[in-house]
Amino acid sequence: MSSFISEDDIEQALCTRLSQPELGWKRITCDPSVEAQDDVSKTGRRNAAECVLPAVLLNALERLNPQIDKDILEQVVANLRKDYTGTDMVDTNYMFYNQLRNGINVKVKKNGKEDFDIVRLIDFDHVENNDFHCVNQMWIKGRFRYRRPDVLLFVNGLPLVFIELKNSTVKVEESYNKNLVSYRKDIPNIFAFNQICVLSNGMQTKLGAWNAGYAFFFEWLRVNDEQEQPDRDHIAKYGLSITNLIDGLLRKERLLDYIENFIFFDNKRPKIIAKNHQSLGVNNLMRSVERREELKGKLGVFWHTQGSGKSYSMVMFVRKVRRKLHGNFTFLIITDRDDLDTQIHKTFVRTEVIGNKEESQPKNAFQLREFLSGNKPMVFTLIHKFQYDKTKKYPLLSDRKDIFVLVDEAHRTQYKQLAENMHTGLPNANYIAFTGTPLLGTKRLTNQWFGDYVSEYNFAQAIDDGSTVPLFYSRRVPEVGLENNWLDADIDKIVEEENLNDREKELLENASSRILEVIKRDERLDRIAQDIAHHFPRRGFLGKGMVVSVDKFTAVKMYDKVQRYWAEEKKALIKERNAAKSEEERNELTARLDYMNRAEMAVVISEDAEEVEKFNALGLDISFHRKKINEISPEGKDIEDRFKDKDDPLCLVFVCAMWLTGFDVPSLSTLYLDKPMKGHTLMQAIARANRVFPGKTCGVVVDYINVFKYMQQALADYASGGNEGTEYPAKDIDVLIGNIDSCIMECDLFLQELNIHLEQIMHGEDTLDKLELLRRAYDKILEKDGRKERFKVMSNLLMNLYEAAKPEIFQRGWHNGKFASLEYLHGLFCNRIDDEKLRRAKEKMAYTLDDSVKAKVTDQQTQYAIHKGKVIDLSKLDVDNLRKHIQTAPYKALEIDNLRAFIDETLEQLINKNCTRLPFSQRYKNIIDSYNAGGSENEDYYEKLLQLVEDLKKEQGRATEMDLSEEELEIYDLLVKDRKLTKAEEEKVILASKNLYNRLMEKRDKLMMVDWYKDAQPKMIVSALIQKSLDSDLPQCYGREVFADKTQLLLNHFVDMAVQGYGWGA
Repeated sequence: MSSFISEDDIEQALCTRLSQPELGWKRITCDPSVEAQDDVSKTGRRNAAECVLPAVLLNALERLNPQIDKDILEQVVANLRKDYTGTDMVDTNYMFYNQLRNGINVKVKKNGKEDFDIVRLIDFDHVENNDFHCVNQMWIKGRFRYRRPDVLLFVNGLPLVFIELKNSTVKVEESYNKNLVSYRKDIPNIFAFNQICVLSNGMQTKLGAWNAGYAFFFEWLRVNDEQEQPDRDHIAKYGLSITNLIDGLLRKERLLDYIENFIFFDNKRPKIIAKNHQSLGVNNLMRSVERREELKGKLGVFWHTQGSGKSYSMVMFVRKVRRKLHGNFTFLIITDRDDLDTQIHKTFVRTEVIGNKEESQPKNAFQLREFLSGNKPMVFTLIHKFQYDKTKKYPLLSDRKDIFVLVDEAHRTQYKQLAENMHTGLPNANYIAFTGTPLLGTKRLTNQWFGDYVSEYNFAQAIDDGSTVPLFYSRRVPEVGLENNWLDADIDKIVEEENLNDREKELLENASSRILEVIKRDERLDRIAQDIAHHFPRRGFLGKGMVVSVDKFTAVKMYDKVQRYWAEEKKALIKERNAAKSEEERNELTARLDYMNRAEMAVVISEDAEEVEKFNALGLDISFHRKKINEISPEGKDIEDRFKDKDDPLCLVFVCAMWLTGFDVPSLSTLYLDKPMKGHTLMQAIARANRVFPGKTCGVVVDYINVFKYMQQALADYASGGNEGTEYPAKDIDVLIGNIDSCIMECDLFLQELNIHLEQIMHGEDTLDKLELLRRAYDKILEKDGRKERFKVMSNLLMNLYEAAKPEIFQRGWHNGKFASLEYLHGLFCNRIDDEKLRRAKEKMAYTLDDSVKAKVTDQQTQYAIHKGKVIDLSKLDVDNLRKHIQTAPYKALEIDNLRAFIDETLEQLINKNCTRLPFSQRYKNIIDSYNAGGSENEDYYEKLLQLVEDLKKEQGRATEMDLSEEELEIYDLLVKDRKLTKAEEEKVILASKNLYNRLMEKRDKLMMVDWYKDAQPKMIVSALIQKSLDSDLPQCYGREVFADKTQLLLNHFVDMAVQGYGWGA
């Protein structure tokens, strides 16, 4: 049993470790109290909304850029200090990453002439030249509330690492759902510069890109060597996960290396940050590059299992070599299929390693030789373009030593004449094999060509780390089957390729042909097609599917047969739906029928010469399928794009060789296997289903060919890394069903802590009793945010496992009496169940609040974009009536949850109109936090919320009472903030606010044009107008210093609002 680790324990251990001389981070500890929200004395910021350390930043820029004038550096700092909340944060983060890595171009004068120079933000080559600060508990002011990240790591005053901590009883996923997601909304500006987000509860630590889904967060457990075997139980027990992260990634030199070389963007949008194995693997490969002469060009085999990001690792390697080594390098990327060549080229274009229009894919062998004879930086080609007249020696293309040959999926491309031609033409090149399945056995051919393994990351490690999802297999061998050892005849080698040569056709005439005859027997194919048509629409997680057949003809046959049985399934479903005994059953069947009506299927096979005649001879029509394969949709998508798009109706494809390697479809969750396979070919195939995708807990391999025995052998070779006793990472689907029982037990224990007993609910006297107990359980969980988040994480996992086990779980006759209650509770939290009593309770609360809500009507364009939805008028709300309603409500937590949603909306509308109302938001957060922490009883909590509503009602009416518009009131509030005034002085400030607003509106069209705040001249004119207007209207108690502060405050406010898109812009 792991020991309890508090959030403060983790924070102190983290900050203390980083500030030790060995790591050398300077520590700044801020005051976490609410009273210190605006205290910026320790960080040197202008105000709490600012997210950089300005003095540290300027000092660092002066040190790194001594050739640049200080006034230019100060302008750079001013731009970095801006609030970027109103911008597209993905674009902003992309822009700042490129500036961090490459510097900022600035105009300078050299020898009296205008020129350009680069301001470096980080010195990546000399770690000691940079400043590293670990800042904990720093308050940051957002538009609607203050937030306090646990730890922020700054490099040269810029916040590059965000760390959120929880105690060991809170799941890391809860931290993501409750904290990181809300930080993105509340203080988005902190993520403008962010490169890494870390979430930890001590027992487990995960990191990811700031805007990544939780499924794409990962652990960092290996510190120095990828061969380390982390003991997860030991790490969790002693809370060592954060220590591993510190030592493995947060050392100064490692962090800078990571930021410089292991972060990039895919097509400028998704941010990709390297996983633990990618960083270690690429750096291992870099060490081989440094020893390339000693290794005689055999730099090694980079063996990372399929689905673990091998293509991105290639990108990282090329980027790092180009960045860190001096030379005129050429990178030759070799594949063996057109679709793989296109895919890897597209990856390098999307990650901006090469330009979209850069000519790098030779059209033929002659152009390939032409490219390699020159100095092309990047070349992508098929191994087949090394073909040459067999009667002649292949010519020398280049004797350069700075060519790197990266062979993708090297187990297939390297062992024939073509490979020899490549080595003859490029005798001094450096060769690297990238593969998920190297050829093993006594010959170890991959190693013969490329040298030793330079990096190994196997199937089992990838699943343990969460780089891929686990695989489960379901053996559904038809009765018309095959003998146990039939595959020992090496028939898999005969059918591995789509196109058979003469020798292979000869082999089919011997005993193997009888095996193929059984595989392709019509009766057998019918049973399989019928099973697929039944199984596919009854799955829980409706990911994409792939049917793998023995050859092209069988793939087309299988498509036709599945189509026929699919139509029969739909007819049977309609009958079943008509006979449905409940609305719930009818809705479920309707949803399945809708899915089946939307679903599209396709055959994907390579094109043959004279294929129409060949297929016609067997009574098959290939023309229809060929047209679909080559079709481009109105949106410009080809069949690959469509299948990769999770929302496209193309959901099931029939293949025999194409798309079985190097083709990534993360949403693919089901593989129907009916082709003889073993070894590396089998591993390549089953790995189509192992990619990480939101909501996908696992991949399922449905085995019709009885290759289970060979799957075990393949997993032993490619998953265990040679470690005896390693569990097979692909397990029988019965194991998945067993995991569901374990998850139910965990949920049950959690509910027992809340005095909710599923046994009692199960044995209720009648259905109505059970439903009432479930409603009260729901209300109990809803009482506190922590309970709600924890139950949602646990029940989400349970339901995801249950969905993944469909339909096999029904066929196994599985039953667990507690599941129905947990499913019902989960449905309530996800709004999937319409419980009549709970709905009526919500409607009563809505009716109580209804008088305050009216449809949004805008007669004229106001200065602020009020939140979309309904405008709330609190003057019509009867708080006493609301109080009585809550006192008598049967489900108080539900009512309070609705009230909180109402308060959230109200606060957002009020603060959008007047930024000085932020303290109301903080007061609201304090009420919630105090209650969740056990600092107040239920009745006290309810009363504080109602008192807040009462005060918000008064606040909303204040503008009317003072005869001011909302915009005038905001100016007034900014002017009187921190000032004690007499009644007469207040009246003068009211007049000053009205006059200033009217003068600004009169000049607005001329002054506040598009992006006016970016130009110094209009800003100066606006500033002068503010000063002139206030100078004539403000009372004498506003002395020179106060007057200057207030005019600057208003100017900054108008600029900030314009930048963020909330008003005072064109």
